[in-house]
Amino acid sequence: MRRRHLLALAPAAALAACTAEDPAGPGSDAGGDPTGGSGGSDGGSSAGPTTEEPDGSAAAPSAAERLLEDLSPRELAGQLVLVGIAAGDEIPPEVLQDHHSGGIFLLQVWESAQQVEDTVRTARELSSAALPPLLAVDQEGGQVRMLRGDAARETASAEELGAEGPDAVAEAYTSIGEDLAARGLQIALSPVADVVDPDLGDSNEPVGGLDRGFGTDPEQVADCVAAAVEALEGQGIGATLKHFPGLGRVEQNTDFSAEGIEDPTTGADDPFLESFRAGIDAGARLVMMSSAIYPRIEPDVPAMFSSAAIEELLRGRLGFDGPVVTDDIGAAEAVADVPVPERATRLLEAGGDAVLTADPSLTGRLVDAIEEWAGLGEEQERRVRESAGRMLALKESLGLL
Repeated sequence: MRRRHLLALAPAAALAACTAEDPAGPGSDAGGDPTGGSGGSDGGSSAGPTTEEPDGSAAAPSAAERLLEDLSPRELAGQLVLVGIAAGDEIPPEVLQDHHSGGIFLLQVWESAQQVEDTVRTARELSSAALPPLLAVDQEGGQVRMLRGDAARETASAEELGAEGPDAVAEAYTSIGEDLAARGLQIALSPVADVVDPDLGDSNEPVGGLDRGFGTDPEQVADCVAAAVEALEGQGIGATLKHFPGLGRVEQNTDFSAEGIEDPTTGADDPFLESFRAGIDAGARLVMMSSAIYPRIEPDVPAMFSSAAIEELLRGRLGFDGPVVTDDIGAAEAVADVPVPERATRLLEAGGDAVLTADPSLTGRLVDAIEEWAGLGEEQERRVRESAGRMLALKESLGLL
């Protein structure tokens, strides 16, 4: 088994009691509803200036770079909103045709392969041929499997897989990748990289209570996360690490509570971050931010809105330069007091890239907010273009452009 140098142990602090994601929750992972990424990959780079060839000449712009220059302000804004579609629901045409959403993710339980494939086909038909949608789903194994029945094979929970070791993880995530690829999807909103506090165990509702974590030892979890990412990549499926900087020490589920979601222990030098570092090194395409609060990183600010968490820690110290996305901001109680427009603009201000909403009816308001914010000045316009560039580069790396 590959060994990794663990991050230095942070000074001891009081641990938060932790809870799990409610099985009946509304979120994408995005709360881990079981009923219902410089990543080391090419998808980790943003569409920036053209590079130089070895002879000093300018390299030809990539497909993502060319497209970035051609998109309208609304198309750029739309790329930064990913929309959840519940099983049995139709995709509202305006989501992709008028608001130019960057893609969709599947919510709740999809038992029929045909239903998934029909939804995938509809998403592509509603989108511009030049701007295809990113298609994602929560598929972790165990209780959190949005694809079931003949849509995907059953796989064990992360807790069970972690106890067996990286080889078992690799086998399970290979099958997950095969099933997603067969349905026409490109992104798994997994694996969970959170390390569960051993003193909490099942009392950690978001992860431990639903058997979603690979374990309580940072190095063991890191090996399993890397195995999962590499297995997905082997099937052409992009992995999403979640929920940075970790939900293993919080009490309540951020989908259903704005209380008990503070982690006073996790800091910049915490060994519990090692699993995220391992996933990044293995080539994870995206990183999903937690909506919990981490006072040792930035007091009183949910991680998804924290520049200290995103720019300084995730990008600066861990070296991730791919798309950074939110957990659900559409139906989650943790952000219910934040005005809908700010749920998008605060992420962008903090250095993040795209919001996930489990409520499709919010799509237009979110895209409006991003488009208007980009018009406020050069810095805001630059940030939107930077994030859109990352999303387009991801699509190009997955063969969509």
